[in-house]
Amino acid sequence: MKKIILSYRDIILLSLITVPIGIAAGLIDTLFGRTLLLLTDIRASHPFWFLPFLPLIGVFLIWCFQKFGGRSSKGMALIFETGHGINPDIPLRLIPFSIGSTWLTHLFGGSAGREGVAIQIGGTIGHWFGRRLPIKDSGKILLIAGMAAGFSGLFRTPIAAAFFALEVLTVGILEQKALLPALTASFTASYVSGLLGLEKFSFLLTEQRFFSWELVPRLLLMGVLFGITGGLFSLSLHKTKQLLAKWITDPMLRIFILGIAISIFSLLCWKGRYSGLGTNLISMSFEQGIFPWDFAFKLVFTVLTLSAGFQGGEVTPLFSIGASLGVVLGSLLGLPTVFAAALGYAAVFGSATNTLIAPMLMGAEIFGFQYFPFFAVVCSLSYVCNCNFSIYPLQKRRD
Repeated sequence: MKKIILSYRDIILLSLITVPIGIAAGLIDTLFGRTLLLLTDIRASHPFWFLPFLPLIGVFLIWCFQKFGGRSSKGMALIFETGHGINPDIPLRLIPFSIGSTWLTHLFGGSAGREGVAIQIGGTIGHWFGRRLPIKDSGKILLIAGMAAGFSGLFRTPIAAAFFALEVLTVGILEQKALLPALTASFTASYVSGLLGLEKFSFLLTEQRFFSWELVPRLLLMGVLFGITGGLFSLSLHKTKQLLAKWITDPMLRIFILGIAISIFSLLCWKGRYSGLGTNLISMSFEQGIFPWDFAFKLVFTVLTLSAGFQGGEVTPLFSIGASLGVVLGSLLGLPTVFAAALGYAAVFGSATNTLIAPMLMGAEIFGFQYFPFFAVVCSLSYVCNCNFSIYPLQKRRD
């Protein structure tokens, strides 16, 4: 009985400690996120000022990481290694390096996301606190809580963020001891970033839909196709990184050559339509302005950008890939395109990250909880059909 009481005491204490972790993550996320959106607008307004210089910026980033970055060059891999006990700590320099390199990648036209930076911000802060506490497993628990805070502070979906952090390290296992700390940190970070004016993407679906047997085959087909797309993205990312590292062993030369190719094709493709986060494609998916090939082009540009060595995450591009693919499938299957885009937004994200609960909650928090049954069906099948691939190579599988 005493052991149980002490265990609950530790969880409550760690949950209280996650409040300042959430505040710190929310503050830094706001600075990072608002600056990133500003840089995106600047590049979109003047593409010829920035896109041609992407290869030079790539060389500069590699030089900086080699000269000053140390272990921070591992990025998300370092977060996973620490979560699995392979690395004892995360250097604080990871935060400024991940933020600065992602800003430059986006300003000069790379196709990448932002969640990787947010998770690294929160995870670094959380683990820094955890290592200094004489509580069992405090390092891992606060690392997970910090990951949730980082994700939530940027996207402002606190429930989905908490469950993403809980399930992403090891497939099929929820880190239950970290549940209350993760939720506390996640809601705190979301509140802080919202208070400071960081916008949340939301699109409440207005059409009243009821679950029916007539709809099930179309939902199942979309779930399969979204799952295959997410798995294909993950597989393509890993294979392309391996092939490029084999063909061009010098990382500076590799990023320079790929940077030239990305710059040229970005300018040719509507002056940067596939550059940056992909929020332009997300907006167009819900405003009937998408091309049938947008999801494929965004997938290729993102894979090439990240495989070349540019910094950033994958999640926001996955949102855009899923939403634009959803528009195509919705048109073919006779479903409202905004409804199908919402399902794709969540399901491709879940498939590529190999997570189940988080994408369902993400869809519900953004598009309305009354649609949760639809997200549950599509995301579940997408999760099953991704061939167990993940954008995170150090994600563990349950034995």
